[in-house]
Amino acid sequence: MNIILFDDPVFRKNLLPLTFTRPVAEIRIGILKIWEKWQARTNATVSFMTEDYLSTKFPCVKSTDNIYINASVCPTQDLIAKIKELNSNEVLLQNGVLIAHNDNYINNSEQCIEIEYAEPLVIVSQKHDIFVHNSIEIKADYKLITYNRVSEEITDPYTAVYGKENIFIEKGAKIKACVLNAENGPIYIGKNTDIKEGSLVRGPFAILEGSTLNLGSKIQGDTTIGPHSKVGGEVSNTVIFGYSNKVHDGFIGNTVIGEWCNLGADTNTSNLKNNYSHIKVWNYASNTYENTHRQFHGLIMGDYSKAGINTMFNTGTVVGVSANIFGGGFPEKHIPSFSWGGCESIEIFKFDQAIEAIERVYERRNMTLDNNTKEILKAIFDTHTK
Repeated sequence: MNIILFDDPVFRKNLLPLTFTRPVAEIRIGILKIWEKWQARTNATVSFMTEDYLSTKFPCVKSTDNIYINASVCPTQDLIAKIKELNSNEVLLQNGVLIAHNDNYINNSEQCIEIEYAEPLVIVSQKHDIFVHNSIEIKADYKLITYNRVSEEITDPYTAVYGKENIFIEKGAKIKACVLNAENGPIYIGKNTDIKEGSLVRGPFAILEGSTLNLGSKIQGDTTIGPHSKVGGEVSNTVIFGYSNKVHDGFIGNTVIGEWCNLGADTNTSNLKNNYSHIKVWNYASNTYENTHRQFHGLIMGDYSKAGINTMFNTGTVVGVSANIFGGGFPEKHIPSFSWGGCESIEIFKFDQAIEAIERVYERRNMTLDNNTKEILKAIFDTHTK
C-alpha cells in the first residue's frame, strides 16, 4: 500500500501559520508527527500532496496502487482496516469530510459511492486541535511506540516516581532529582534527553530525543516537547514541534510552538481572559479574528520566530513565520510573518537579514539551512509581506 496524505485546502488555511512551512501531515501531535503515525501503523510508504512551493522538500511519491488519506486525520487501527476494505469505486467520509479514497476517485468522483465512517476520530482542522487533542494522541502514540518493549530503569535514588508502569525511558536519558507523576497519563522520555534537578513532571507528557528540561521546570500534563529543544519554567498543555527553546522562567499554556523558535527569559502567555469569555484567534483564510468557542487558548507561533525577554502574549495571539518580537507591553494578537518590533511599532524584516539570522541559529547546532527551506521561506515572504 502506498499512502499519500493530502492537505485538505480548508483545514490547511485554518492551520496557518503552522502550515506555511510544512504539509499538514508534518504537524506533531502526541509524540509523533501525523505522517509518522500512519507509517508506524501500516508499514507503508507515506508521502505528501501539498502546496507546490512545499513539494520539492515534501514530494509526492506515487505507485500503481495509491491510497489518498486526509492529512488532518490521525490513524486508528479500525480506520486503517476500513480504508483497506474500500473498493475502487468507494470513498470514506465523516460528517462531510473526505477521509480516504483511491486513484479512481480523482477521475471519476461523481461515480464513487460514499461510505460514512461513524467511529470517533482525531481530526486536526483548527490550530487549537493540536493542544486540545494532544492528551489523546500522547496515550495512543505511547502504546504504539512502547508495545512489547522494555523501558530503561531510573537509577537515580533522589527521583520520585508515581505510576512507574506508565513511564517509558529510552537509552541515554539523564534523570536527576526530579518528580515523575504518571498516575494520570503516561510519560515518555526519549533518547539522550536530560531532565535536570528539581523538575516536576506530570503526565500525559512526552519529551523527544536530545531535548532538555532545565533546572526546576514545572511541566503539567498534556504537553509534548519535540526533539532537540530546551524548556524551563512552567508549561501546560503545550506542543513544541522541535528545535525550539523556552529555557527560562515564564508560563506558556494551551500553546503551539513551531520549530526553530526562541522565547526569551520571563516570556509569558495568557491563556484565559479575565472575564472568562471565549477567545478569538486570527484566521488567515478569513483575514479576521474568529471565535474558537474555547475559554483556554494561548500562543500559536510559526517556525523561526522569536520573542525577547519579558514578552507578554495576550490570549489567542498568533505569530507568523520568522517574526522578531520585543519591547514592553502586549504586542498585537496577530503578528504577521517576517515582522520586526512590538506593541509600539512593527516593520517588515528584510529577507536577507532574516535568512542570516536563521542561518546563525542553525550554525549553533552544527547544522546548515538547506536551499529547499530557503526557497520555501522566500515564497512565504513574497506572498505574505505585501
